[in-house]
Amino acid sequence: MKVLQFPLARITLVFVSAILISNYLKLQPALAKIILVISISSFSIAYFLLRKKFTKTIYFGITTYLLAFAIGIITQITHTDSYQKNNYIHYKDAFEKPNIIRFTLREKLKNSAFSERYIALINSINNSNYTGRIIVNIHKDSSNHPFEIGTQLQVNSTLYKNNSPKNPNQFDYSKYLENKQIYAQLYADVDEIKVSNYIQKDIWYYSSLLRTKIKTNLEKSNFNKTELNVAIALILGQQQDISPEIVQDYQYAGAIHILSVSGLHIGFILIFITFILKPIPNTRKGSFIKLIVILVSLSLFGILAGLAPSVVRSVTMFSFVAIGNHLRRSVNIYHTLLVSILLILLVQPSFVFDVGFQLSYIALFFIVWFQPLLASLWEPKNKIKKYVWDILTVSFAAQIGTLPLSLFYFHQFPGLFFVTNIIILPFMGFIMVLGVLVMGLAAINCIPSFLSKTLEWSIYFMNTIINKIASIEQFIIKDIPFNTQLLLSSYLIIISTIIWFKKPHFNRLIFILFSVILLQISFIQNNWEVNNQQEWIVFNSKKNTLITERIGKEVTLYTNNKSLNTVSKNSLLNTYLVGNFSSLKHKKTIRNLTFFKGNKILILDSLGIYSKNSNPDILILTQSPKINLDRLFETIKPKIVVADASNYKTIQKLWKASCLKQKIPFHATSEKGFYILN
Repeated sequence: MKVLQFPLARITLVFVSAILISNYLKLQPALAKIILVISISSFSIAYFLLRKKFTKTIYFGITTYLLAFAIGIITQITHTDSYQKNNYIHYKDAFEKPNIIRFTLREKLKNSAFSERYIALINSINNSNYTGRIIVNIHKDSSNHPFEIGTQLQVNSTLYKNNSPKNPNQFDYSKYLENKQIYAQLYADVDEIKVSNYIQKDIWYYSSLLRTKIKTNLEKSNFNKTELNVAIALILGQQQDISPEIVQDYQYAGAIHILSVSGLHIGFILIFITFILKPIPNTRKGSFIKLIVILVSLSLFGILAGLAPSVVRSVTMFSFVAIGNHLRRSVNIYHTLLVSILLILLVQPSFVFDVGFQLSYIALFFIVWFQPLLASLWEPKNKIKKYVWDILTVSFAAQIGTLPLSLFYFHQFPGLFFVTNIIILPFMGFIMVLGVLVMGLAAINCIPSFLSKTLEWSIYFMNTIINKIASIEQFIIKDIPFNTQLLLSSYLIIISTIIWFKKPHFNRLIFILFSVILLQISFIQNNWEVNNQQEWIVFNSKKNTLITERIGKEVTLYTNNKSLNTVSKNSLLNTYLVGNFSSLKHKKTIRNLTFFKGNKILILDSLGIYSKNSNPDILILTQSPKINLDRLFETIKPKIVVADASNYKTIQKLWKASCLKQKIPFHATSEKGFYILN
């Protein structure tokens, strides 16, 4: 790959690798400082002392990569809040008892069923200066209304650390928040909150104020709520109020990227701004004025859209494109991408863990790298055919590039993404231009009715098309098992194949064959590992008891009678099956006594019926059985007692105390997560 011949490409790869290594190995600041000192010293020696060309090429290159690696580690550690001494995570009492906590609201999140949710910055705990980001959950009431961003609040409350997943193969929301430097959540009622008269009027405040003003003015113009929420997502990057049904339709149709402001949206905005500035002459002064207007406009839009990773990436990249055009230099798109990555990650290294950030860059890279090859296969002379062909090739290149990563994260594939993009993309240009114009007019409360209605009808029409495409479920492939090994193998075979198509060569063909063999080995190894696994799991399920027995790829489910017919739709079970490349073979009602790998397992449900001579190794308690555990221990002595989440919490406390007396381990799935026996 020619792109890897760029020194900047290799430096970027080393830099990103350092961020990942530092994050996963939890490198300490002291070690990072030692690595930085060594790298700077080595780089300085190589630069000043090694004069010969050969040695300079070899050793200077090595020391440069070492320095990039050290900078990556330092960047990650510097931007990891948990390493800061004044971060609230080091105030242990904050998680053990109520404290007076002052914080400033920074960002509005999507509401839950019962709470208004915000990202907030802690100012102090018990009048001591502490910092850090938390999620604030304010319980809704009949008179509840959202607080302004920038508002300072005070609550006497306890912080709660983010919980790890309580069921196997579940999305790790705790890790997701940790990558965003959020380590805890706070819960409060409206009447418990003291609101300060002081509002922190920073860039976040004015950005939120402007978005709120735009939305309010559009609501006053009788803009339909459903279409308005989509418009706010398309133009302003705020998805909080979009209904789950709309989001699902866009996912199934392969158009979910439309709802996240990215390069597509910023590209349309840049074209629109360039068109408006066309009357300004291309003199030295005029070109400079155009550049400043473009850079300021893109920056303001990025701030208005909440500085999401995809927005920051796109604004940064297109800013470099604009600068290149101003300097009358041909802009190398690879260098532009690499520089934007470096600049973004230097400021916010946690973006590298953002799924949208990853998908956005990979899609753009494959469009730049692979699409020209596809476009060269056919060059239609008809403008309409060429337009359709360009859309198809761009869509296919982006889809091929993001396919393995999409399967890894979402385990589904929208088969009609071609149709969606051909139909929707022409609308997107019109909607973006019209949307920016309407939003700008809404900001000054001057919205012509015909413009707002045209935007509303356009979005309605787009939503209708998306819904029709998404309703063809036979083209939506769901629940595709995919792991890290298959992810890497898939990218290797895709990249090797494209390299061969660009310039067929025997050595490159060998590389393809090697990639295919590696992919096959990945499948074989994965199948061997799965087929040789046996495990018995008690899930953390509140409504219904879920117990699975997996022998290889075959899973037997044990549950309540009332759940047998509906359990196939259970998301906990489905996630487990997909994550373990397994299928549900049998559904059975829970048996009172069962065996697994030589262990006798006694399961007590709400009836609490058992044989006194059972002598189980493991005791499972479900559905709050009416038993006296102390009395039960007089007849049986299990090695461990397991209580799932279907039991009342008050009863579980009594059981825990009884087990503590008898020195018998007690595993509550609501506290410790699922119980596994393997």
